[in-house]
Order: sequence, then structure tokens, then C-alpha cells
Amino acid sequence: MVASSKPDVLESRPSKLLSDEPPLETYRHLKQIMLLLLCLEWWWRDRPEAPPERRNNFFAAGNLTIYYSSRQRRNEYFRGPDFFVVLDTEYRERTSWVVWEENGKYPNVIIEMLSESTAETDRVTKRELYQNVFGTPEYFWFDPYSMEFQGFRLSGPGGTYVEITQNDRGWMWSQQLELFLGIVEEQLRFLTATGELVPAPTEAAIQERLRAEAAEAQLEILRSRLQELGIDPDELN
Repeated sequence: MVASSKPDVLESRPSKLLSDEPPLETYRHLKQIMLLLLCLEWWWRDRPEAPPERRNNFFAAGNLTIYYSSRQRRNEYFRGPDFFVVLDTEYRERTSWVVWEENGKYPNVIIEMLSESTAETDRVTKRELYQNVFGTPEYFWFDPYSMEFQGFRLSGPGGTYVEITQNDRGWMWSQQLELFLGIVEEQLRFLTATGELVPAPTEAAIQERLRAEAAEAQLEILRSRLQELGIDPDELN
């Protein structure tokens, strides 16, 4: 959308060029976007297994305005994807993404959440914008109610979008993120190349607690068996 009410003034600091996106239509849309954001942030930034180039070298956001006027006018061209990721950029907080203040970089991946009021725009208008203007390598859309899920990849620089083939589980591989995107329990999730679910921080904490409890249980079983053999486990330390 284009808003004529915004003053045509460039702020001196990027942090003052605020996002101007309408509220999300439903709580389910909000939860889905937050889930993607939390999972990706945790997977790349906090996990020691994450590739070093992905830990602190990206920006991911949801429902945040992208300003992209070639004349550097904040009220001329802007768009707010539901979720997007920019690679090879400084990891820091932003109040919007201003292309001319980010070395001309556009998102590497965009995901839109379909709704009754936006579906046609997402399928046609935004697809053409992300293909022809943004040059975003990968574009996905997902309907959190109907489970419609589709993905596209640019055929090359200046090329057109080509549908990404789904695997036998209905997942699509993102070359940009080096992760699968797939529907798991009616939510769009990230999955590793080996099919492991990328957890949210709360899920990761639960998994760690369960692993610790399992290890403690195994240790108790071992202690009991040693005691049955007349061996004091404490004397083995």
C-alpha cells in the first residue's frame, strides 16, 4: 500500500523511520509469525551448532515496513511483508527496513500469511513486486486456516518465480535459509535437512529438561543394579 498522509521527510537516523503496518487480522496469524521468528532467531543465534555466518549476520522481522523508494522518499514506495529474512547484514534491532540505508539490500526470503482480505494481493500483486522489484530469491505463502502452502524460487537474477517442488512430506527446501519449511500440526515450521523440527526456545527448554530427567533415571537404574551386585556406586568415584 502507499500512504499519502506520511510527510515526505527523511529522518537523520534509521531508527526514527518507523514501521507503519496495520494490525494482523487474527491471533492465529500473529502466533504463526511469532513462531517463525522465535524459532529462526534461536536456531541461528543461540545454538552452537548453527553455522557461524548465520549466528549474528541476519535480520528477521514480522509485519515490519520495508521502504524502497529509489528517490529515498518514505511516503512513496513501501510494503510490509508478514515475515521476512535478510541475510549478510548486521544483527541489530530496527524499527523498519529502509533499503537505501541498508546498502540497497532487499529480503532474501519472504513469507506471507494468507487471509480472506489479502489472499489475492499476496498471490498476484505481492508476488510480482517481490519478483520484479525486490528480486527476493524465495517467496512463500501460507494460510493458517486452510493450510494452503506454496513456495517460489527465482529462476535466476532478473528471472521469474518457479514453484518449489514439495517432498513426500509436503515440505519445501529453502536454499536461502538452508532449512525446510513444512506444515507440522497445522503450523508452518522450520525443519533441518535431516527432518528435525527447529524448536522454539520454550520447546527447546522442555526437550533439555526431558533429556536431563531421562539421564537421571538411567543413572538411578545403573546405581540400583550395582547395589544388587554388592557394589557401592559411591566408591567408584
